[in-house]
Amino acid sequence: MISRLYIFIKSYLVYIIISFSLFALIYNVIYYDPIQGYDAEAHYNYIYFVSMYLPQNFVLPSIENTREFFNPPLPYIFPAMAQVVCRNVISSADYISDCKLFVGTASQIFQTILYLLTLLFYLKSFKLLKNNNFLLNINLILMISLMSVNYRTISMIRGEPYILFFNSVLIYLLILLIKKDFNYKRSDIYLFGLLIGLMALSRQWAFLLMPGYFLIIKYLKNKSAKRYFKFISLAFIFGFLVSSWFYFTLFFEYGSFTAFNMDPIKFSLQNQPLSFYNLFNDEASQVFSKPIRPNFSNQLIPVLYSDLWGDYWGYFVFVSRDLASGRGQMIIGDYLARVNIVSLIPTFIMLVGLYNFKRLNGSKAFHGYIIISVLVSFFGYLWFLITYPELPTGDTIKSSYIIQLFHLIAIISASYLEDLQKTNLKRYSIVIFLLTSCYFHNFSAYLSHFPIKF
Repeated sequence: MISRLYIFIKSYLVYIIISFSLFALIYNVIYYDPIQGYDAEAHYNYIYFVSMYLPQNFVLPSIENTREFFNPPLPYIFPAMAQVVCRNVISSADYISDCKLFVGTASQIFQTILYLLTLLFYLKSFKLLKNNNFLLNINLILMISLMSVNYRTISMIRGEPYILFFNSVLIYLLILLIKKDFNYKRSDIYLFGLLIGLMALSRQWAFLLMPGYFLIIKYLKNKSAKRYFKFISLAFIFGFLVSSWFYFTLFFEYGSFTAFNMDPIKFSLQNQPLSFYNLFNDEASQVFSKPIRPNFSNQLIPVLYSDLWGDYWGYFVFVSRDLASGRGQMIIGDYLARVNIVSLIPTFIMLVGLYNFKRLNGSKAFHGYIIISVLVSFFGYLWFLITYPELPTGDTIKSSYIIQLFHLIAIISASYLEDLQKTNLKRYSIVIFLLTSCYFHNFSAYLSHFPIKF
């Protein structure tokens, strides 16, 4: 029985998961209106402002134009170009409204392509790391595809898909450098630096991924460490030259390199109530009964967990953001409760992967990079939530904001499964069967249930 299951897993399962995931991606492009996403109107105002000056000029919006003014411009350039195309093709008295659908759909298609390229570079990296012959690794594809936050994030107009793409290429280049014992060319410095700069111009969350590229020196031997330190220092200098102009613009205009649409307050754990940190209060039990807002408002781990596997904020799975209307929001809440229960299985695998990272086969430097970046991303994000508390709702607690953290955990979890496959085939087959069952149970959470946009 186990041998037959393993043959099925090895021969067919990866193609089944890829097919269903591609269906979900295409379905969401057709059915989901990205102007329904997080702060969508503000993002669209950014796009429209930039489009007014293209293609002759490029001008950044101010705080008067959009409350998303603080975001780096790269994710808005393609949508703005789509806006320019739209206004030159159609005849309208209101381009702001009439071009939304075209701009949104074009952005979704572009971000979906970025996501698929991200997966491709993950797979290429994994093949190098594990010395595999087969590119389409079921362990990695399954762990990534299980997270509903992927399908929701790339369906909205956001900067996070750009971060994921650029970092996936950086990961691939890092593993190549490790394989070459850090014997690099000058062109490698420029390419690495360019990607760092572009990532910094995608969204500020990208900075949480950067310390790891320096700190992995602790996992390298002396000669390799010296070569890598020179390489990464020069790369970051070039990345600074590529991206710093935007942050200096923020500084000169608003007095801060990290300008935001809220005023920060002095860092103190007391900025957030005790319930924010508490995992075991009475409300948190609703994670497995009614994991939708406004339940367990402003509770860090319960909200992140429910938003990672389901749709806590109701911007995607529900047919209306108004929880009092639409297609049986409480019924959908019951389904998402089951999603959260079932998702304890992949969550457990993720935690096991993190716990066992020092024993995993493959580059210790690369695995070290993942662990460091996971920790920096989490605690950096925690610092943000404490410095900019959004009380009482906790609107800034969204898994999409730190989606890179979950991708890194998925990669190291896949690495754990790869090693388990070689050491305990029976246990591995059972785990993959359970994860696959989770995937198909949760599949409806990967699809938008908003009204069709056409």
